[in-house]
Amino acid sequence: MGKGKKEIQRARMWRYFLDAATEVIEEEGIQNVTIRKIADKAGYTSSTAYNYFKDLSHLKFFAAMRFTTDYLNELPEYMKRGENTVDKWLYAWECFCKHSFEQPEIYSVIFMDNLGTESEELLSHYYDVYKDDLSGLPETIQAIIMQHHFSTRSALYIQGAVEEGFIEQKDVTLIADMTLMIWKGMMNTYMNRRRTETKQEAAGRTVRFVQECVFRAVNPSRRKELAFNCKYGKDDIGGF
Repeated sequence: MGKGKKEIQRARMWRYFLDAATEVIEEEGIQNVTIRKIADKAGYTSSTAYNYFKDLSHLKFFAAMRFTTDYLNELPEYMKRGENTVDKWLYAWECFCKHSFEQPEIYSVIFMDNLGTESEELLSHYYDVYKDDLSGLPETIQAIIMQHHFSTRSALYIQGAVEEGFIEQKDVTLIADMTLMIWKGMMNTYMNRRRTETKQEAAGRTVRFVQECVFRAVNPSRRKELAFNCKYGKDDIGGF
């Protein structure tokens, strides 16, 4: 069997196991996924599954990616609302928060769980098999999505805000890291029920914290040009 045929077979087996994992997640939730359940549903043994996936965390990561389709489909529409890079990025954050707090277990697996390897490598492997997931997305957004490390993808995108004169180069990495930590902190708080907030309230508060963080870094003379309008009102999140 040639190399091409082996790759085709491997991709086919990948799909069998990810289809099975998707069914298990839909039936029992991602926290109840096990290799054995997935292998049984796919009609193979656990040892066969381990021939294609290093460990359960990797299989859960790949399966979780299957549940981000709605987010990826809505992202371009959200970003179109902005007239400049800062506004577009804030609308992207609103879209991300909407979907991540709707499915917190899914997004925590992708962006927070310990995968024991480089997540960028896993993401590239996923899109090698599921190229169609990116079809229809603008090339600029595809480039961002392919950068799995959240703060890296943020820094890549908001670089445009430097060129537009909204923020300084020295603040790019800081903003990217701080906004990621805001989301992780809010997600952790929400998932562990440390506050009595609905998912909409948690998403709204996160967006507003991100907005405030970014606003403080924007050149004061350019702030009036920002038109981002979060759909979550202050009344929805209790204000600050």
